[in-house]
Amino acid sequence: MTEPNDDAHARSRRLQNRIEADSESIKRDLVRLVLTLVELVRQLMERQALRRVDEGDLSEEQIEELGLGLMQLAEAMSELQDHFGLSPEDLNLDLGPLGSLLPDERDRP
Repeated sequence: MTEPNDDAHARSRRLQNRIEADSESIKRDLVRLVLTLVELVRQLMERQALRRVDEGDLSEEQIEELGLGLMQLAEAMSELQDHFGLSPEDLNLDLGPLGSLLPDERDRP
């Protein structure tokens, strides 16, 4: 007869082995999720910046700094995508009936 602790220990080892067996997939999916969230925030910041520019809320210096910062962030995202072998399409999660998470870049003004 097996002890209850033995069964729990055996289940724990099996679960651990399953997770370790696919650790690269888990790591890639986690990176994909994090980069997707960063890209979503980047696009929201970009839209907010454009709105503020259109409303005339910013000085020329602020517009220049904001534009430079957004360009650097877009470049960093591109480098991270290249590093992890992800395309922009990989970051656009399908939300089923709600559509995709990120808007199509071609649909933007």
